[in-house]
Amino acid sequence: MLPYRMIAAGLLLLAMPGLQAEGRDAALLAASCAACHGTQGHSVGGTPSLAGLDQLYFIEQMQQFKSGERPSSVMMKYARGYTEAEIRLLAKYFAAQK
Repeated sequence: MLPYRMIAAGLLLLAMPGLQAEGRDAALLAASCAACHGTQGHSVGGTPSLAGLDQLYFIEQMQQFKSGERPSSVMMKYARGYTEAEIRLLAKYFAAQK
């Protein structure tokens, strides 16, 4: 049984840097949103705040921008540049901002 525990511990250690990288990747992606939506999604102007948004709501809105269902001269271009995985990463990131 010991070898299995060692393998499990090794896999856990390998997964941890991935979680840290995911956080860095999300912050890097979110940096491009800051110009309009504020640092970490806290808007100070006329654009909506993204901080604290429900993940599913964020994903739905981005998908609508991407498909053209929700027109916006700026957001349609940004949304089309993101993959589904990146949109989900951003959704998770902004939902965690309070």
